[in-house]
Amino acid sequence: MKRKCLFILFLFFEIVNLQAKGFLVKDSAAYYDFIVDSLKYIQYPDSINHHRRDLFFDKLDSIVLCRQGKINILHIGGSHVQADFFSHTVRCHLDSINDDFFPSRGVIFPYKVAKTNNPTNYKVTSKGTWVTSKNVKKERMAQLGMTGIAVTTTDPNAEISVKMDVDTTYRWNFTRICLLGYSDSLCIPYMVDTDSTYVYPTYDECTESYMFQFNGPRDSFVLRFKQLDSSPHPFTVCGFITENDENGIVYHSIGVNGASVPSYLSCENFQRDLNLIKPDMVIFGIGINDAVPQNFSEERFIARYDSLIGEIEKINPNCFFIFVTNNDSYRKVRQNKRVSYVVNRNGLKAEHAFYTLAKKYEGGYWNLFGWMGGLESMRQWEINGLAQKDKIHFTKKGYKLIGDVFYNALILSYLEKE
Repeated sequence: MKRKCLFILFLFFEIVNLQAKGFLVKDSAAYYDFIVDSLKYIQYPDSINHHRRDLFFDKLDSIVLCRQGKINILHIGGSHVQADFFSHTVRCHLDSINDDFFPSRGVIFPYKVAKTNNPTNYKVTSKGTWVTSKNVKKERMAQLGMTGIAVTTTDPNAEISVKMDVDTTYRWNFTRICLLGYSDSLCIPYMVDTDSTYVYPTYDECTESYMFQFNGPRDSFVLRFKQLDSSPHPFTVCGFITENDENGIVYHSIGVNGASVPSYLSCENFQRDLNLIKPDMVIFGIGINDAVPQNFSEERFIARYDSLIGEIEKINPNCFFIFVTNNDSYRKVRQNKRVSYVVNRNGLKAEHAFYTLAKKYEGGYWNLFGWMGGLESMRQWEINGLAQKDKIHFTKKGYKLIGDVFYNALILSYLEKE
């Protein structure tokens, strides 16, 4: 039985000249014979309650059919997500559903300030001296929140500039910014508006965040700091949440190169920050780094995910989870100054662990590992220009292909499931 709204949904898209074939994007995976087309769909383990999924799809109905409401989606992972090729592909496709809505871009972090790769869809520049803390490092000078990364400065001339709409689409405007960060009372953050006026924040002690309100839509900002005495007082920036009052889908993405599940569990303020976005759905892409050790334990991996999911459920007990399995990958082996690559068979264990998690938490299961061709398929992806030589990461073309297929899987799940 199709969802009750299926006929209404197709009727709606007929009215606006967006038939079902226009609702999905072109699937170019058919060009590659090593890809297992039958596994491109989101699976739901048998005999589970679909309550969480249905609540999420009901909210999506409100946006698609009634043109009201807001959904917060969080995509969290390691380097696959920090690069933001995969996640931004999904974000842009979902934005076609927003149509005449202009919701904000959501959570961002100025990775370039931390001297690491920044997503190409927003531009970051900075001045001054900054020190980086990451959740992948045991020794760090800053407490971390949900982004898993922070930059700290005592430089009175330090600043961070962010330009959102580098592609000139002007889809990611905001009217306010929530600054995730902290200092003592003698260092005050402020922003320089487009007319060179200063905007000072309202500080919320409960969330330890700073809210900047602008007089209209903006697509860029400059953050500076005011020292109230002659001594340098450090300020730590843990990220920004760009916001506005528009209806629609907001697709947040959080990633740190090398991050594993314990990396996020080590973030002292993860739950506190997460409460600011209250995700309706979380897409989990953490696991490729967990599965690197040869003594990888499926049971330990699941237990750690249990802890992380527990933190999220404290914010939203009905949060819908989609588990994206690890991709096939290889280990680099050095012997007698020669480098070779050995397939990482833990991908099979991780594949099963994610299925177990999906069943346990009434979630969706997207088998990236199986769909891409299973064990040793990463070599074929590399040969075809879809994966990098390290046999762990994908090329931009590969990430876009994955994003296209995942988005289609999500939409088909929405259209077809009861």
